[in-house]
Amino acid sequence: MERTCLAVILAAGESTRMKSSMSKVLHPVAGRPMIAHVMDAIVRTGISDVALVVGRNAEEVAAAASVAGASVTPVLQTERLGTGHAVLAAREAIGRGYDDILVAYGDVPLITDAPLRAAREGLAAGNDVVVIGFHTDNPTGYGRLLVADGELIAIREEKDASDAERAVTWCNSGLMAINGRKALDLLGRIGNNNAKGEFYLTDLVEIARSLGGHAVAVDAPEEELTGCNNRAELAAIEKLWQQRRRHELMISGVSMIAPETVFLSHDTVIGQDVLIEPNVVFGPGVTIESGAVIHAFSHIEGAHIATGATVGPFARLRPGAKLAEDSKVGNFCEVKNGDIGRGAKVNHLTYIGDAIIGAGSNIGAGTITCNYDGVNKHLTRIGENSFIGSNSALVAPVSIGDGAYVASGSVITVDVPDEALALGRARQETKPGRAKLIRERALALKAAKKAAKS
Repeated sequence: MERTCLAVILAAGESTRMKSSMSKVLHPVAGRPMIAHVMDAIVRTGISDVALVVGRNAEEVAAAASVAGASVTPVLQTERLGTGHAVLAAREAIGRGYDDILVAYGDVPLITDAPLRAAREGLAAGNDVVVIGFHTDNPTGYGRLLVADGELIAIREEKDASDAERAVTWCNSGLMAINGRKALDLLGRIGNNNAKGEFYLTDLVEIARSLGGHAVAVDAPEEELTGCNNRAELAAIEKLWQQRRRHELMISGVSMIAPETVFLSHDTVIGQDVLIEPNVVFGPGVTIESGAVIHAFSHIEGAHIATGATVGPFARLRPGAKLAEDSKVGNFCEVKNGDIGRGAKVNHLTYIGDAIIGAGSNIGAGTITCNYDGVNKHLTRIGENSFIGSNSALVAPVSIGDGAYVASGSVITVDVPDEALALGRARQETKPGRAKLIRERALALKAAKKAAKS
């Protein structure tokens, strides 16, 4: 839209019902502060200027709201005297002369750009106030949107509504757009002659109409306008976000056997023809290319998984894990800051940390890269087409060449050249008959102890 717009985001609440040591809007949805989700919707609407009304944890909230494409100016609300008073905390920014003022809240992380665009379009059509509403089967507690001849004539709070008005199921979300050229005048006319002595933004509808202006309401899905006041509502919002994102991914070509058991992060990227089995959790920073398979009960964070790679079941990929094409990290394996080369296999019960594994290599069960000396991390390099036998410990820093072979049970502390065999274990000794003697001694000791007790 060619019209200029300022978004005023209200995020100064005390968050009392969250029972938390930090501001409500900092609590994460899909691993990201809910205020950042709201900011994304603002930016997608084409709005770059934002006045962020803050209170508790002001610096942290402002930092969380700093997303690409937005210029955020924090303004401090020192008193809590209602929503109208909160918006006027941004008086200086509003006074710069924007065409549109869009008022939103930092605790509605499911909002998309569609209803915000619709509200701005309502202003472009000549209205002074555009309220975003939603239809619900359970309107109890919400202000009702009262409409006549296509115009919004009032927002009636439930306690003040008549029986007929309480039957209305179109409700106020609190989000609205205001004619920017008239905003300060309209906001300045809001009074506090009510039981709480507060200044309510909802009064703008009747104020604008009393001055000859027009007000309308636009509709949005109830889910998008879900607000958060406590931990139970936070969990409900997380569930809704996950459902929405799973659906988007499946429509885009991702297969999920039991989607309700897969948990995604806000930035999870998954390509077409990826198969995700049940009970998989994605932390931040995961990219999965087409054709990969993620088996059940895997936990993946900060990892890049290339085309045709296989993970799990019961695998953990930590930040810095990179799996090349057709590689495999199998059951009960952990990879951190490790590059697994094309076609390489880390099949089971193995830890790979701070390591580079060449293409085609095989890492046997129980192998450990001993990367930490108690102070610093060190690198292990394994060449192409090498074989690391089961139960081997590779003490970094160490390099193993192309085509090398490490015998099972070895402790490797020295570099292994290309095509070499390395053995780092004690020589086996066999004592014929000694097992029988040990067993007889143990049985005799046990019998003696039993006799002493009796």
